[in-house]
Amino acid sequence: MRIGIDLGGTKIEGIALSEVGNELFRFRIPTPQGDYSGILKSITDLVNKIETQTGERGSIGLCTPGSLSPATGLMRNSNSVCLNGKPVLVDLQSLLQREIRMANDANCFALSEAVDGAAKEAAVVFGVIIGTGTGAGVVINNKVLVGANAIAGEWGHNPLPWPEDVELPGPECYCGKTGCIETWLSGPGIMRDHELHNNIFLDAETLDGKARFGDEDADETLQRYENRLARSLAQVINILDPDVIVLGGGMGNIKRLYKNVPKIWGEYVFSDVVNTRLLAPLHGDSSGVRGAAWLWNE
Repeated sequence: MRIGIDLGGTKIEGIALSEVGNELFRFRIPTPQGDYSGILKSITDLVNKIETQTGERGSIGLCTPGSLSPATGLMRNSNSVCLNGKPVLVDLQSLLQREIRMANDANCFALSEAVDGAAKEAAVVFGVIIGTGTGAGVVINNKVLVGANAIAGEWGHNPLPWPEDVELPGPECYCGKTGCIETWLSGPGIMRDHELHNNIFLDAETLDGKARFGDEDADETLQRYENRLARSLAQVINILDPDVIVLGGGMGNIKRLYKNVPKIWGEYVFSDVVNTRLLAPLHGDSSGVRGAAWLWNE
């Protein structure tokens, strides 16, 4: 049995999967806000509840909102700030008295979709999450690629490729740079772009709806977005050459992207043919917790 725990800002979700991916048990509890010790206890209690309910002992994988620093072993870049600077992995392994595997939410998303999701049986998968931010994970032969600096897949903090004059120097990013892919492709990024051209803030879902009913301003905003997404993913294809790119997060709900973006990216990919497929996720919001369980997939 494989146990996955998804540690979110407002909830902690646990799942138990059989060897072939059948769901045996699932449970969700609120995340203790700002309470590091309380979070550790909640995770421990949740694992114990899963094993009691199933009558089995399982491997444990943890999906986190940040990642461990390879230099210190401490959590970094977590939006649940009470975790930052803490030895989360060491403390949990001590409490549960067994080895735990841990990965961030983008890596777990990519792994879930690679193992038994939209990209099942694909050798190289790039799993993108575009919502408030822009992140991604890389999975090769059903294994998460972490990297020497534990930042594999952090495409959102590279500059927008092949920028047009009007796109320079680009919006300021919280990382301290300008023109990062995240500033253009995130949910706030598309809202900012529409406001810049039309003097009104509209979220991506509203823009998509308006475009489908013939709103030219909304359609033009989405066309600019599709071109930027195509350029950004073409850069990934040129470097990683994935079989499948899975598009998750809020922007992944815009169906026209799956048709339009692959029509554009061939202009920027250094090949006479692009066999990479752009797909919607199969497991959606469940990919984090399922991916955590699949960290033990051998």
